[in-house]
Amino acid sequence: MTDRWEAAAEAQIRTAQERGEFDNLPGMGKPLTGRNTPYDESWWIKSFLEREALPADLLLPTPLQLRRRIERIPDEVRDLPTEQAVRAYVGDLNAQVLAWLRNPTGPQIVVRPANADEVIRQWRAARDRPQAETDPAPQPRRSRRSWVRPWRRRH
Repeated sequence: MTDRWEAAAEAQIRTAQERGEFDNLPGMGKPLTGRNTPYDESWWIKSFLEREALPADLLLPTPLQLRRRIERIPDEVRDLPTEQAVRAYVGDLNAQVLAWLRNPTGPQIVVRPANADEVIRQWRAARDRPQAETDPAPQPRRSRRSWVRPWRRRH
């Protein structure tokens, strides 16, 4: 039975080749990507993330994703126009944290909700700070001589 299926498939392939259906396909004549690289179990996932321009954070378990989002709160709320918008952002994130805490999945990692009042305090401080203070001043270049070992400085 299997031989008949294989023969039928081979016949269809041969007929399609004769009609030219495989001519001028994208990538024709080009080497296969990753052919000479060591085997990687997650090659498909990595190529999918790269092809779709998705962040690699999507592969992290939920508690780590939440912790990363909490760490990035100051950057995320920096350009929000009002205190209510900042509170809404923190409230939404805290709701996600609480939902995970009620029904944890994945590794048991400590995740605490963000303190909305502290985030608001930091947001206000960042808005009140002049732009010149937020941009670090360029550091003066140190002379190359400063790293020379002391015993080499003697003449």
